Amino acid sequence: MSTNLVIVESPAKAKTIKKYLGKDFEVLASYGHVRDLVPKEGAVDPEHDFAMKYQVVERNQKHVDAIVRALKKAKSLYLATDPDREGEAISWHLYELMKSQGELEGKTVQRVVFYEITKASVREAMAQPRELSVDLVNAQQARRALDFLVGFNLSPLLWKKVRPGLSAGRVQSPALRMICEREDEIAAFVAREYWTIDATLEHSEQKFPGKLVEYAGAKVEQFSFTTETEARDVERTLKDAAKGTLTVMGVDRKQRRRNPAPPFTTSTLQQEAARKLSFSAQKTMRVAQQLYEGVDIGEGAVGLITYMRTDSLNLAQEAIGQLRETIVQLYGKEGLAEEPRIYKTKSKNAQEAHEAIRPTAANILPNDIEKHLEADQFRLYSLIWKRTVACQMAPAIFDTVAVELLAGSDGPKRTVLRANGSTLVKPGYISVYQEGMDDVVQDDSDHVLPPMQEGDKVKLTGVVPTQHFTEPPPRFSEASLVKALEEYGIGRTSTYASIISTLRDREYVDIESRRFTATDIGKIVSRFLTQYFTTYVDYDFTAKMEDSLDAVATGEQEWVPLLEKFWRPFIDLVNHTETSVSREEVAQARDLGLDPVSGKPMSVRMGRFGPFVQIGTKDDEDKPRFAGLRPGQKMDLITHAQALELFKLPRKLGQTASGEEITTNVGRFGPYVKFGAKYVSLKTDDPYEITPERALEVIREKEIADANRLILDFPDAGIQVLNGRFGPYITDKQRNAKIPKDRDPKSMTLEECQTMLATAPVRTFGRWGKKNAKTKNGKGNGKTAAASPTATAGESGIAAEAAGAGAAGKRKTPPTKSGVAPGPPQRLAARASKAAANKKAPLQPAPAASKTAVKPKKSAAKAKT
Repeated sequence: MSTNLVIVESPAKAKTIKKYLGKDFEVLASYGHVRDLVPKEGAVDPEHDFAMKYQVVERNQKHVDAIVRALKKAKSLYLATDPDREGEAISWHLYELMKSQGELEGKTVQRVVFYEITKASVREAMAQPRELSVDLVNAQQARRALDFLVGFNLSPLLWKKVRPGLSAGRVQSPALRMICEREDEIAAFVAREYWTIDATLEHSEQKFPGKLVEYAGAKVEQFSFTTETEARDVERTLKDAAKGTLTVMGVDRKQRRRNPAPPFTTSTLQQEAARKLSFSAQKTMRVAQQLYEGVDIGEGAVGLITYMRTDSLNLAQEAIGQLRETIVQLYGKEGLAEEPRIYKTKSKNAQEAHEAIRPTAANILPNDIEKHLEADQFRLYSLIWKRTVACQMAPAIFDTVAVELLAGSDGPKRTVLRANGSTLVKPGYISVYQEGMDDVVQDDSDHVLPPMQEGDKVKLTGVVPTQHFTEPPPRFSEASLVKALEEYGIGRTSTYASIISTLRDREYVDIESRRFTATDIGKIVSRFLTQYFTTYVDYDFTAKMEDSLDAVATGEQEWVPLLEKFWRPFIDLVNHTETSVSREEVAQARDLGLDPVSGKPMSVRMGRFGPFVQIGTKDDEDKPRFAGLRPGQKMDLITHAQALELFKLPRKLGQTASGEEITTNVGRFGPYVKFGAKYVSLKTDDPYEITPERALEVIREKEIADANRLILDFPDAGIQVLNGRFGPYITDKQRNAKIPKDRDPKSMTLEECQTMLATAPVRTFGRWGKKNAKTKNGKGNGKTAAASPTATAGESGIAAEAAGAGAAGKRKTPPTKSGVAPGPPQRLAARASKAAANKKAPLQPAPAASKTAVKPKKSAAKAKT
């Protein structure tokens, strides 16, 4: 029987560590967090020192039960979750949970951390246990409380003022602002024309390029020549002065050394994996986690890299020694740096781990283990291995040369060209690895020039004026966004991937050509927060808050006073904004001109179901007309002519053979064709362009699919036997019963169908389910049925929402997803179930919560009832 119980976070990690510890140790996984805030009011209580109430995460209850059973048989408990704040919090939650259940009496509890999963490091860590770090726990609890209070007070405000389902976060909102401000820069950018004068030169029968650098005695700048006329004048003057020959004025030869990039931190790994492997930040961290936790490379599972959430550039001395030995073996002594390179971390907050990300063993070569790795694992391991090995290799050495050439005679009005060249003399680390760049500026010195001396004559074989236009700043890629977040101090190593995934999940941003573009809803949310919550999306404010939370982690600051200082001004501003800002102000309508038919004003604005164009106003005698924007259309860019095109729907396309009218339109769930009282969704066809012939084809395909779906029909009983996605089944619209595989569905009798339905569970309905459908607690959800596809592009939920735009004082508070109208913002802090896991408000009340409320203190992290 195992007398020692070790708890880690993942089963893969548990399997690897179990192999190293032997039969006296049982290793189990917590599968991440075991507790989270209860989904009800008071989860975070600002009136009582921000006390927090927790309950066991439902999906992990079975894993908690397994830990409890194993703990009963053990004498010692080792909490070995990840070596960062998040991991420390998970260990603390486990400790508090076990203690509250009386499972720790008479048992030793210790904390151990593994920075790499190898036999030696695991055994060394087990021999050096410590106590839980109260400071790290307090820092994590402060972050959790702060994020909860911000998210669950701002998000419901967005539901009211913009549309349901939106979210705002302490860190994600400044990141969104960053992307939107770049969009504004691009929109406001005005291109400037400029010309460069290049030349084709020849010496010793070798051609090479040159560039005009001095004209009429003045240095040539970017905007020295801004029109074609000026450029052509310079071309003629240069040719006339040179008369086909230039004179070498001087030759400047230098030797340049280029040093390798430092080993990876979390941020630089995410950036480089995005550039070189096209990995998202989330994918990078997922694959890195697999490499850290252990992969079977033929002799059992072994951790291949050190812990992947780190700000540190430090490398252990023994790791450096092993790297240098590997370099000599593979590339010889000439490939090795003269002295070991010691990198110092620039970030003052580097505290997530004690080392940079590196291979656990430099002599495990990527090619040697490729057959044991998945493709993504191999690519990422190769990247980490190469970067780490390169950082201890010799610098790359280049011979550079710059040649200045005179056109015509020397003097105060002289004209000079320059040719640059470089030659790689010793490749050094470049033979293994070169760091990528986001927005590469072309290097015009990457040429080998012929040998030249002062006074030599060089042929001028051609002059080429080239037109250019300045370009706007580039949109953010994943790599450049992570870099910018790190530079501004927004977020930390463990949050970059989740920030980006949240922005995408909420549809605040799109990815186009691997660059972020802000969506209409993203721009509106960002402008709303920037205008009314300026302080809280300010880059400097966010960075200083991160610094304060880091100070809590080091024990330099108390967490409760920090939250008290933040909370009161914040909630006062939420309350003020809720009552003083109308939906019409937030919708940010843009005037498009007048409708040529009615003469009424046209505008584009954001509604609860997306952006739409409106003809008329809510004050008109006639009801305004509405039309949703087409995919790809942007509120900021749509023109008057494009807006008018939207009102061509619904289109009449004729009749079916039986005389049913055929129309096409766009509804709440997308484009469709309607014939009679039936609807067919359009998957690929454009409702604005579909022809009558194609519409009839779509209808025929629908009729054939429906005919094939129906196996038996008992209309008097309201029962049908249908072909479903997962096989044949029986339904009466209230219950569904699956037909056994060994039963022929065509031979089913009415009595058999009724018997099987009687034992089937009643169907439950989700967000768009039937009105007052029963939920698990037996109560109606108060929701209405989904909008019929008959709604036009202007009536698909837009009309009802837009007609009252701006009438904030008359509008009822929108219900939450539980069907209950939310209370004042200060009570909304505890309204939803764990945001990080579900990203949505709960559909129904959560199970009864644990009575343990958590209130970590500097002196001790104790639970209070």
